[in-house]
Order: sequence, then C-alpha cells, then structure tokens
Amino acid sequence: MKQKKHSKHIVFMENFIVSARKYRPQTFDTVVGQKSITNTLKNAIRNNQLAQAFLFCGPRGIGKTTCARILAKTINCENLSPNIEACDKCPSCVSFNENASFNIYELDGASNNSVDEIRNLVDKVRIPPQMGKYKVYIIDEVHMLSASAFNAFLKTLEEPPAYAKFILATTEKHKIIPTILSRCQIFDFKRITADDIVTHLKFVADKEGIDAEEHALHIIAQKADGAMRDALSIFDQLVSFAGNKLTYNTVLENLNVLDYEFYFQITSQILECDISNILLTINEILEKGFDGQHFLIGFGQHLRNLLVCKDPITVKLLETAPSIRSRYEEQARLSPVDILLKLLDINNRCDLNYKISNNKRLHLELALMQMGSLLNQPVAAPMKDNESKPVPVKTPTSPENKMNVPQKPAISQSQEHVRPKDMKSFPSTISIKETKKEENKPGDNGSDVVEETRPSYRPADDFTQTHLETAWDEFAEIYHMAAPDLYNALKKHPPILKENFAIEFYVENKLLEEKLNQKRNELLLSVMSKLNNFSITLQILVIETPKGSKPYTDREKFDHMAAKNPTLLNLREELDLDV
Repeated sequence: MKQKKHSKHIVFMENFIVSARKYRPQTFDTVVGQKSITNTLKNAIRNNQLAQAFLFCGPRGIGKTTCARILAKTINCENLSPNIEACDKCPSCVSFNENASFNIYELDGASNNSVDEIRNLVDKVRIPPQMGKYKVYIIDEVHMLSASAFNAFLKTLEEPPAYAKFILATTEKHKIIPTILSRCQIFDFKRITADDIVTHLKFVADKEGIDAEEHALHIIAQKADGAMRDALSIFDQLVSFAGNKLTYNTVLENLNVLDYEFYFQITSQILECDISNILLTINEILEKGFDGQHFLIGFGQHLRNLLVCKDPITVKLLETAPSIRSRYEEQARLSPVDILLKLLDINNRCDLNYKISNNKRLHLELALMQMGSLLNQPVAAPMKDNESKPVPVKTPTSPENKMNVPQKPAISQSQEHVRPKDMKSFPSTISIKETKKEENKPGDNGSDVVEETRPSYRPADDFTQTHLETAWDEFAEIYHMAAPDLYNALKKHPPILKENFAIEFYVENKLLEEKLNQKRNELLLSVMSKLNNFSITLQILVIETPKGSKPYTDREKFDHMAAKNPTLLNLREELDLDV
C-alpha cells in the first residue's frame, strides 16, 4: 500500500503542466499581441503566396516558435476553416498535436550548429513528404549556427524543393549573416503590451479557478517586460506560494517590487520641499532591503508616468491599472512639466553614477535633496522694465531651524548657482571684446549679494575646524561628477578657520579664483546653513608661485594661458571642450 501511494504521488507530479505550455496558443487567433503578423501569414496561406523561408525575430517569450508551429500545422491541414485555421481533426493535425508528425521537424540551432548537422538536414530535405503537402523545418536560435554551417545552408535555403519550407527563429537578428537574411521573409515580433498580458493572465486565472486582483496582474505584466512566457512563469510561481487567491501584497512580497505608494509619497514630499521627510522615506525604503538603484529605476518610471499624464494625447502610454491612473493624473496636475524634466535629469544622472560611487547612500540622498530643493531655487523668467521679485530660499536644515532667506535675482551670477550643470542656451557667437568687459574687478567677489541674503537675525553657533571641513566637503561632493575641476579645486586644500568666523581658502591660480568666486555665494550659503552660523565670511586667495616657474603639463599650460586671457575659459565652456 505504501508503494502504491508513492507511485500515485509521482503520477500527480508528472501530470502537472506549466501554464506557458498548457495555455500555449494552438491557432492564429489565440496568439496574443501579434495581430499584424498572424493576419499576414493567414493571407499568405489564403492566396497561396507562401515564401520558401521565414525568419521570425524578436525578444524572448513573445510567440516566435509558437507562430512557427501554428504555421507548420496550418499549411499541412487537410480541412482548413474559412478563417484559415487548422481543423484539429484531420490525420495531419492529430499527429501534430500528439508530437508524432513526420512532416514537421524542430531543431535547436544551439546544439545543432555544426556543418555536419546542416549537411544531414540538407540530405533529409531531398526526401518528399509521405503524408501531407509540405515538409517544414523549424530551426530555433538560428543565430547560434557557425559561419560554415550558414554557408552550407545557403543553396538549399535559396532553392529548396517545392514541398520544403524553412522557418527560422532568433532573438538576435544582427548575428545572422546578410546572405541568409536576403533569402528569407523577415517578421519582426514586438513586445507584448502590459494590457494584453493582463488580459491573458485573467483568462488563465479564470480557467484555473484563481481569484487574482487586477493590481497584482499588472505588477506581473510589468515585471515580465513584454514577454508572455515570463509572465506565465511568474504567475505559476506566485500561485504555488499564495494558493487560489493572488493579492497585490503577495506579489510585492514575492517579486521584491517596491510599492508604488512610496513613489507617490516621495514625489509629494519633493513638491512640498520637505527634505527631512524625503530622507526618512528613503531610509524606510533602504531598511526594507531594497537597493538604491532599484528605487532609482522605479522612480524614473514613476516620473515618466507623470509626464505622459500631462497631455491627454499621451495618457494612453501609461501602463498601469485603471484604478491607479486617476492618482497619476491628480499628481501630474500638481507637478509642473519643467520640474518633472529636472527631476528626471537628476534621477538619470544619479542612476548612471550610482555603481561607481563609493558612498552609494550619500550619493542617493544628495540627489534626492537636490530634487527637494528645486522648487525653492530662483528660476530665470522674463521681467518687465527691470522689475525683480525676491524668491525665498529654503535651506535643508532641521524643522526648528527652517528659515526663508530672500534671494536677489537681479544679479546674474547669483542665479547661475541653481544647479551644478544648469541647462542654458548658448549664444550664437562669442564676443571676446564683450567678455573682457565682464572680467571681475579686484575685490569684486559678490560679497554684497551675500550681505543681502543674510537674515536680520543671524544665528552664530560655534564650530570647529573639523565641522568646517565636513560642511565644505559636503558642498564639494555636489560637483564631484558635474564639474570635476571645481571639485578638485575645493578638495585640494582645506579651508582655514580664523578669528570671528572668518574663513580663508587658497587656490593655485587666478583662473580657479575666478571660478570659485562665481560659486562663492552658493558655497557660503551652504556652509552657513550647515553650521547654523550666518556671521561667516569667506576670502579666496591665490597661492603665490615662485617667479620664473614654467608650466609643464597640458593642464598647467592651459591654466597659464587662461590666467592671462580668461576668455579662453569661456570659450572652452561654451564649446564643451576638454584639455
């Protein structure tokens, strides 16, 4: 009796068929998401215009091999329906369904990629079919064939017998030699849309008696990335865990997907300039075990969804559950387009540099703090009759130390410190004569702007040299990737704390002095905010070099020339040149 029970258990396990095979389409009409291709193939059969060779290209799991099998089955069917579908009753269809057809051969290009294998195939092609009209050869992953195998296949592929048809399938069309491509009719399969995947998953869930939430199916469809086979595999995995009820939370837990609520929450905090809660939210996300880059990818998709919701024409590009679309549309109405574009730009730059960053958490937090400061930064706008309106600046300090610092937008240099690499329009011509007029005069370092931005009540907390260097380094990190030359200048020498909160900072040459003076206000305000001391003064000095020393490296030569003629620096920046 024990042996009998054990054998029954084995039979049960062997009878289980994964959904990707169990619900594999058997007719052209049941193929999901490839309507244009299936209609073309049906018309070719109807009009008796079948090519001798087909090449099906596209990503994995989208129906290439399935369509090849349906095509092979249909052209050999003895009783085609008026809709050009196989009857599933004639001897040819029955033998195909039972995997016993002698007219249809499936080969794996990865394991049959040698010249000898192709020569054997060519020899078999010479034998006509014993039953049915066509002998069909389906070669999957054909790009894996060797160059010699391709060449051995050329003549047969170009002039096969009338009864022989070849269907090649590949995920990497660029690896197939042009002489093969020119002998085939090429069909490019597309990725299956999320809506089509959700519809098919609902069909499978109904057939299997599984209660699945629509939100859960949408997460599966997004995770599958356009591949129906992947979606069905994920569906089977989740059903094995959850049983007959598939919920949104179950999918999040098992697929390691971040809840979209976090993206809505952090976007709202960015729009409210609530930097403190932004940092708390990202800390909660990281404590849940999610990688920072995982968040960046998801947040970029969230911002993209908000952008497409800004225009009714592009709302159809939103690939989410219908119940969530209203939330996207509501948050999109509160988000200006220019702010969304800047957020995407910061998110993309952070994503690109995330892997090479030594302190990944700080790198992510700095990007989020920049996002949270966007709405409080001065924005250049057309002014009437030289009128200017003060723009409040909100510093990312603790809630009890938050204060509004008025900014003076009338001075252009103070407006240029909005971002490390702010987008600006380049002039059509560069006038060296005009640029010379705008050279900084001795002692003109923008101190009047800083005095204007100092609040009437000036907190002046004590701080040490160590505190100063920490605040200085945090400011320098902002320009680590955006402006390496400025970053190196800030990091080369430490700032020196003098009496009465005076700071001296030394640079190598006049060129660096000029560049740092352009960022002086931003640097000073950042340090004052971090140290909670608005009585700090900053003086940028040039280290005296011995007379007669000559530049040696290309960088030194350029700095030497630019110190004599600063317009070279402007020319290099405008043309985006490197030394």
